[in-house]
Amino acid sequence: MKKLIKKAQALRNALRRKKPEHHADMKLGEGWNRRNFLAEVLIPSLFTRRDGAPQPANFPTLESNQFCVTWIGHASFLIQTRSHNILIDPNWARWLKIIKRIRHPGIELHDLPAIDLVLVTHAHFDHLDKKTLRTIADRQPIVVPECVGNLVSNLGFHSVQELARWQSYETGGLKITLTPAFHWGARVLHDSHRGFGGFVIEFEGRSIFHAGDTAYFDGFSEIADRHAIDLALLPIGAYDNMSQRDVHMNPEQALQAFRELRATAMVPMHYGTFRLSFEPVDEPPARLMKRANELGLQNSVHILREGVPAVF
Repeated sequence: MKKLIKKAQALRNALRRKKPEHHADMKLGEGWNRRNFLAEVLIPSLFTRRDGAPQPANFPTLESNQFCVTWIGHASFLIQTRSHNILIDPNWARWLKIIKRIRHPGIELHDLPAIDLVLVTHAHFDHLDKKTLRTIADRQPIVVPECVGNLVSNLGFHSVQELARWQSYETGGLKITLTPAFHWGARVLHDSHRGFGGFVIEFEGRSIFHAGDTAYFDGFSEIADRHAIDLALLPIGAYDNMSQRDVHMNPEQALQAFRELRATAMVPMHYGTFRLSFEPVDEPPARLMKRANELGLQNSVHILREGVPAVF
């Protein structure tokens, strides 16, 4: 019996350590060594003065069919319903190791309302910041992709819910579903088995989709087939990256994803906070609105200012 149990455990661990579906190719892209990230991006960022400023905590009273969305910066959002305060990928770090944050978070940590639920899309340092998570943990649940739970299990949360792709977690009338993405989830080089994805948040007949980190891929239509999306939070930056791998969407691809999601409105994210790639800091939103105007989607795209709540 003990041998059978050990074999079952070994099989389970082997299955858990397989690379997830839609895992990005780790091979460096063509021309990755022709540019100098250190000289062109990293060092200039060190001498860049942090821009922006935290805003006063002034959150509106919501009706039953409304969401309030407050962009903290990068991929971090405070999502509010009339009954919940949800944080997604919270990151108040001033540095990602040697990469400087060049815009202040939109809200001070101490000005946050009481947080009911935390969602983390994957284990990369710009999305899973342990210091921030430890600060906001107050015995509430946290939801992460599979094989990420051990990174957050000792930070002070009441429970850690790991989700596989398309699995859901329900609490207090909320339904949280992990959706596919085209990316990778490794915290460090040797743990590429970790899961990654986006989240659909559903409450009282309405939904918000946070894509997490993703390149453009053919999975957005399936997400739309499974979930009616009202608001899509989509990444638009870090596309001209040092490795030249296809792991993030550019603004035009994000708009194509938005159309395939069949969402009503879009909020861009994942730009302007940390310089992670070669494109100029102000290029992603400019390119986004240029293409949105060409497609007649300018009224559907909402560029948020960090720390300023928007009601949808």
